[in-house]
Amino acid sequence: MERDRALARVLLDRQGRTYADEAGIRLADRPGPLYQLLVLSTLLSARIRAGVAVAAARELFAAGCRTPQGTASRSWQDLVDALGRGHYRRYDERTATMLGNAARLCLERWNGDLRRLHREAGNDPSALRRELTRFPGVGPTGADIFLREVQVAWPELRPYADRKVTDAARRLDLPSTPERLAGLAGAADFPRLVSALVRVSLGQQSIAELNRAAATR
Repeated sequence: MERDRALARVLLDRQGRTYADEAGIRLADRPGPLYQLLVLSTLLSARIRAGVAVAAARELFAAGCRTPQGTASRSWQDLVDALGRGHYRRYDERTATMLGNAARLCLERWNGDLRRLHREAGNDPSALRRELTRFPGVGPTGADIFLREVQVAWPELRPYADRKVTDAARRLDLPSTPERLAGLAGAADFPRLVSALVRVSLGQQSIAELNRAAATR
């Protein structure tokens, strides 16, 4: 257990930044930040580098797409251009269409407020995942990204960890259940630990180096 806690601390120190934070989203249980997380989750779920997805999200937000109303009021070309500035070029045209349609669905189905989706689905991850996949461009992968990150704003969901997280934990010989993982970091730091493990799964940190660093703690 002592080794596991030391390794968790190394992960938090080195890679413990959520993707929402990296994208400049001040995540809270409010309509704007929750919608911004939905946009980010859509971008991250494509087969593209996470850094490019984060950069594209920042460009979209700078272009006024911080709310579904803001996105719906932009032209398709405005969205394509913002994605291009973030170097999200491989999927820019299709993604622009999906983002526009998703913004309109958010307005029509939930009046632009994803807290309503949360209330309807409760704290059941399966129900939340099902509702999230109604959005164009958000499949199971995008829904998992959203749920991993939204634990900051919806603490009732903690501890939430999908297969990408638990597989990385196993590779590090850490506990692989969400509850036991949460015991290594504490409730407040758990979303950051989850993000760090996602980065391990993406090969952004050497497992051998992490273990060496933990051994010196």
